[in-house]
Amino acid sequence: MTTLSDPVEATRSRAITTQFALSRDKILYGGLLVLTAIAYLWGLSKNGYANEYYAAAVQAGSTSWKAWFFGSFDASSFITVDKTPASLWVMGLSGRLFGFSSWSMLVPEALMGVASVGFVYVSVRRWFSANAALLAGAVLALTPVAVLMFRFNNPDALLILLLCAGAWAVTRAIDAGKHAARWMMLAGALVGFGFLTKMMQAFLILPAFGIAYLVAGKPALGKRLVHLVLATGSLVVSAGWWVAIVELLPASARPYIGGSSTNSILELTLGYNGLGRLNGNETGSVGGGTGNPGWGGATGVQRLFGGEFASQIAWLLPAALIATVVLVVAAGKAPRTDRKRAFALLWGGWLVVTGLVFSYMQGIIHSYYMIALAPAIAALIGAAMAVLWRRRTEWLPRTTLAGGILLTAGWGFALLNQTPTWQPWLRWMVLVTGVLAAGSLMLLPELKLRRTAARRAGVFAAVLLVVSALAGPTAYSLSTIGTAHAGALPSAGPAGVGGMGGRGGFGGGRMGTPPTQDGNGTTQQPGTGTTRSPGGVGGFLGGGGTSGVSSELVALLREGADGYTWAAAAVTANGAAPLQIASGEPIMAIGGFNGTDAAPTLAEFKELVAQGKIHYFVGGGGGMMGGRNGTSNEIATWVADNFQSQTVGNTTIYDLSTGTGA
Repeated sequence: MTTLSDPVEATRSRAITTQFALSRDKILYGGLLVLTAIAYLWGLSKNGYANEYYAAAVQAGSTSWKAWFFGSFDASSFITVDKTPASLWVMGLSGRLFGFSSWSMLVPEALMGVASVGFVYVSVRRWFSANAALLAGAVLALTPVAVLMFRFNNPDALLILLLCAGAWAVTRAIDAGKHAARWMMLAGALVGFGFLTKMMQAFLILPAFGIAYLVAGKPALGKRLVHLVLATGSLVVSAGWWVAIVELLPASARPYIGGSSTNSILELTLGYNGLGRLNGNETGSVGGGTGNPGWGGATGVQRLFGGEFASQIAWLLPAALIATVVLVVAAGKAPRTDRKRAFALLWGGWLVVTGLVFSYMQGIIHSYYMIALAPAIAALIGAAMAVLWRRRTEWLPRTTLAGGILLTAGWGFALLNQTPTWQPWLRWMVLVTGVLAAGSLMLLPELKLRRTAARRAGVFAAVLLVVSALAGPTAYSLSTIGTAHAGALPSAGPAGVGGMGGRGGFGGGRMGTPPTQDGNGTTQQPGTGTTRSPGGVGGFLGGGGTSGVSSELVALLREGADGYTWAAAAVTANGAAPLQIASGEPIMAIGGFNGTDAAPTLAEFKELVAQGKIHYFVGGGGGMMGGRNGTSNEIATWVADNFQSQTVGNTTIYDLSTGTGA
């Protein structure tokens, strides 16, 4: 006969309890991923083709392997998009498997969001509690800009997934002894593919990854240094193989590199998409050659806490900065390999370095870039909450936690006050629940409640805390899910956000609106003070362009298209994108994204017309600057002078198979 004191029975009882706890954690983890998937997939089709610039390239890649490999805008591979193509590879493969459509393009993006939440969860769970990991995953899943971009077709979804996976690999490397080098090489490879997704933005997390492993890794210092060298080599190989192929191929064997002025991927990497974003020297950019302060407001740390940027990402940003300090202080004089300190170096370094670069970069920056901060904020919040909650009976941790709650609630109230007529009750609920949560945490340890009552009171306080912290971003996320988003400048949350005094806006427009475009999307001609409609069917920054392509124009573009390399040519990729998506035929994007790339030259265009490779020219587009290098304007003028125009639907076109072409 056994008793409760029997060692065998006690061991069996502990095993059952452990098994139940693990099952509960797995159920909650699975529930988090399922709910995230539902949120990201719900009503996804309302976003249509989202950013039509990338959608056109996805369409091209779903029909042509050459276009897929190079990230070409059109299936005939005249010019690439102005980014490396990894995100297009994923969406293009989906298009090949399921046929090109809004769903086949956007569902992979949503699933990348679910996977990103999963990687944040397992990274936090490895060193902290399951509840901390659950909170971290929920914070990322409910961050407004994350909800926006994981339902969109910009490269950011894949970038975040790769960086989250990279952070998890570094976590495994810090824990590992014998196989630490393998994990660091995996981290390097993941960041390298991040470069192939959005170029040098992926490298912003490298200081955090390297320092965290160098400080906290288990092997001896010499081995840790060797491992970092191996990780760097892995990064160079994974990032450089595609670049090397493109750079070594003759220009005649590949498309023109969009966004570059010399048809060079290295120039695009180091210039427009590299150092140019930091110092503002962005030759070929949409905002000008030197310095574009208007795109993101005044530089400085206030940038992330003001205007539209704040509503996208800053709900828990102050708390995340406090969380970083909490983890460092909690580590104290612990050994070098202490996990709390390593976690602060890894995720806090990610947050601080990326945040400072975004704050002070002088080139183009958009509010949706802020998704790069979301995983670090989520991880830090979850980890610090675990540390503080476990020690909440102590005065300093309790005061820190209560102060952080009050700060977060007050900041949430301020952010919600940007849209005072939208759900006006919500900001008061956030504030009141925050005060109640902070008060409960301060008071409960002093009441000397019985164990069961204390546990229930603690759960109640925790619920108030979570509601106060997440109600605001959750409401903005739900608004984002319920609203259609398209074009090149998507923004999360309800309409009218951009406030906090309007810092950094343009004539009262939304933050991130280009310097020559007002908040309603009307483009102003530089130096004239006059305005024009976006022109043609595409407009400068796209969004809704396919709705302006008439059925008559689609029929005309498809007629005899098999006999031409390009069914038509249009100035700017954003002018060509809706034509290409609607017709399914390759459209040449003269001048690339905004009409300023020197591709093709007038002589090259004349030769292509003479060879019978372009059927129509679509008028009325025009780059934002009208083609600063003059090439786009020269081509448009030559076509107008030598070919007869006709109006199809609401669009002016020229049949290049007729006329003198002199």
